[in-house]
Amino acid sequence: MAADWKLRTVDPDLVERYIDAGWWNDDTLGQLLARGLRTYPDLAFTFRSDVRPWSGTYADMDLMARRIAGELQAQGVGPGSVVSFQLPNWMEAAATFYAVCYLGAVIVPIVHFYGAKELGYILRRTGVEVFVTTRRFGHQDFLANLASIAGDLPDLRLVYAVGDDTDGHRPFDELLAGTPIDDPVAVDPDSPALVAYTSGTTSDPKGVIHTHRTIGYEIRQLSDMQSDRPLPTLVGAPVGHGIGLLSSLLLPPYRGQPIHLIDVWDPKKILQAMLDDGLTAGSGATYFLTSLLDHPDFTPAHLELMQFMGLGGSAVPAAVTERARDLGISIVRSFGSTEHPSITGNTHDKPEAKKLYTDGAPLPGVEIRLVDEDGHDVPTGDAGEILSRGPECFAGYTVPELTEEAFTDGWFHTGDIGVLDEDGYLAITDRKKDIIIRGGENISAQEIEEILLHLPGVAECAVVAAPDARLGEHACAFLRMQDGVRAPDLAEVKTGLDAAGLARQKWPEELHVVEEFPRTPSGKIQKFVLRKELRAAFDA
Repeated sequence: MAADWKLRTVDPDLVERYIDAGWWNDDTLGQLLARGLRTYPDLAFTFRSDVRPWSGTYADMDLMARRIAGELQAQGVGPGSVVSFQLPNWMEAAATFYAVCYLGAVIVPIVHFYGAKELGYILRRTGVEVFVTTRRFGHQDFLANLASIAGDLPDLRLVYAVGDDTDGHRPFDELLAGTPIDDPVAVDPDSPALVAYTSGTTSDPKGVIHTHRTIGYEIRQLSDMQSDRPLPTLVGAPVGHGIGLLSSLLLPPYRGQPIHLIDVWDPKKILQAMLDDGLTAGSGATYFLTSLLDHPDFTPAHLELMQFMGLGGSAVPAAVTERARDLGISIVRSFGSTEHPSITGNTHDKPEAKKLYTDGAPLPGVEIRLVDEDGHDVPTGDAGEILSRGPECFAGYTVPELTEEAFTDGWFHTGDIGVLDEDGYLAITDRKKDIIIRGGENISAQEIEEILLHLPGVAECAVVAAPDARLGEHACAFLRMQDGVRAPDLAEVKTGLDAAGLARQKWPEELHVVEEFPRTPSGKIQKFVLRKELRAAFDA
């Protein structure tokens, strides 16, 4: 299937620039990772789990990966083959990932939250030949999901299952018994290396194709940006998702840092693990940070381990960065996506206002434009859709038509709205689809959210468009409160917005209090789910 993907063509002048600057080189992903695992053989590699804990070293992981690669190679897997896994943050997920990279095959991680519908779509759309999974984790029965779609997977020929209950599939231990390969297989650095599926914004997830060059540069670029963060990180974001994958399995081998993962984001366990092993945690989507700060076990000792934090993955509310600053935490914000992972970013030595209230400046090699609805560049200080290009921008989607829609003359349409200041720093102000059009007037959901997050006891909020028979749409606010705090009613919310000076027509006309939000695997709130629920209630 990989050979059938219609990858986009990068302008030859840009290719020459990327190569001359050293942003692109001929390293394959497997070579880059193997170099890291072998350069630092004694570094710790641990997985915290109630069901499959594991503790070893880089050398242990490298040997397992080479054994799995040897067995997969004996089964006909090599460059151009497509291999997928759907596992929690377990040792087997990491070893499978590295093994497939060593072979120069295409690796397709799948988040363990996905059910049969998403799984079937990804396996079919990507042409997966070999699949590694397990019987059960949490509420998911992965093998039952697979059985329900098995008749519609023409490319799938081998399935390996972790654990004792394999439902007739090959046991994962067969892979571990393979004869280890010596070195990673050399492949064309412009060929596909990784397909990462986005989640939460469309009916079907989008398959984002990265080549060895695009993902290799992302690793090097992100490593440089995070050079001022000295402590190893405990990662709870799933390795099946881009953020978890980068922060746990890709960046640490390049940087020479221990790897620590946990398969369930439990703030109480996270906080204890931080003290036990001297780890930092809480970077990524704001939920990961606020869930720790809000927990009753959070202490000044944890603050000592959280001096330097990075937030991104979605718009970062100023209320969160201000709260962190007041606690003595240095927060930097960044902006990117699965398609273009690191577009802008900050470092901890930048002025406080830039760190707290902007998402940073374009990173080396990255170019951005802000355009209006007609595609014309907007003046500095005006809001516009962010278009980007750079050495780590993806090679295309698995659906070629989506690739064509996403690019204009080589510029990627991020779908995000932002403003550039006079110093070239970007602030994300909205997603295009998060704009609420009330009676023909555009209302920024993020503007309302920034104020709501300053109301007493509000832990998280989301403002979305609700259908309105008279106005077309109106603003609806969803609130998640801190434990033990009474939620405000709509009148109290409006009083708070009035005191903050927000125009009356922007006030939410509907309020819902939730115990938890629907989330993507990276922790972002799935606003499309909230909009769908409101539409269903309106149509009922």
